[in-house]
Amino acid sequence: MHVLVTGASGYLGNVLIPRLEAAGHELRGFARTPAKVRHDIPLVQGDAVAGTGLDEALDGIDVAYFLIHSMEGAAPGFDDLERRSAEHFATAAQRAGLRRVVYLGGPVPTDKQASRHLASRVAVEEILLGAAPEAVAFRASMVIGQGSRSFRFLVRLVERTPLLPLPAWHSGLTQPIDERDVVAYFLAATTSDAVRGPLSLDIPGPDVLSYGGMIERIRDIMLVHRPAVRLPFTLTPIASKVAAAIAGEDPGLIEPLMESLESTLLPRNDDAQRIFPVRLHSFDAAVERALRDWESVEALAAR
Repeated sequence: MHVLVTGASGYLGNVLIPRLEAAGHELRGFARTPAKVRHDIPLVQGDAVAGTGLDEALDGIDVAYFLIHSMEGAAPGFDDLERRSAEHFATAAQRAGLRRVVYLGGPVPTDKQASRHLASRVAVEEILLGAAPEAVAFRASMVIGQGSRSFRFLVRLVERTPLLPLPAWHSGLTQPIDERDVVAYFLAATTSDAVRGPLSLDIPGPDVLSYGGMIERIRDIMLVHRPAVRLPFTLTPIASKVAAAIAGEDPGLIEPLMESLESTLLPRNDDAQRIFPVRLHSFDAAVERALRDWESVEALAAR
């Protein structure tokens, strides 16, 4: 199978590429900055926002992964940039006769209006579902892996904050998923005969956790003492800047992330498991593995 990985220099692109190679697929990468791609595969330099390089990248491709995201969702117009990227890709995919595209977006809240970040993910999904006859759009909550910026943000807060302040969103529910399970879904979607038309599938992990509970579990697995303080308010615009400074992260990432945490994000159904019966790792196993991977390249002070 000839497979294109867009966003090849990003977190999931770098995780996915060696697994696709091991499965015997012929790979091509697409990236704005090829020097950032860690794997030795053919590369096309281009920019999906501008629409450059896509025709060359998609030439002769059977399956394409669309892993282009703009997490800096606090910036004005970020949703327009994401939509333009998806539209340029979809147009190029149709010109190339692409058979299958696989996308990873985010879930839709069950209790309130979607945040700007999640609403943009859904808009991109809708565009990509029309890009190829066998389009697959996965929706995942937080991905647990050492390269996941949202997971790393929580770990840094646990590591660097003597008290864990949990804003009012701490009671919202979600089902984070192990990075290994996301990749397993991706690999299944590459070749599965069960994909006969456009699919939109939630891929939750097996454990239902509150956001506060998730942070406390990370704390306990890290074996540190951090008393939690539950707050009756959110103050996301202010709190996100403080949290970003503590974690050493970009406020443009943290604000939309914390906006998303204000929602309950649970799956619509279990269709993904019915179509792709992936064996799922528990939240604790996912965190343990992610921390081991992290500590193999960088020491965690709290450990």
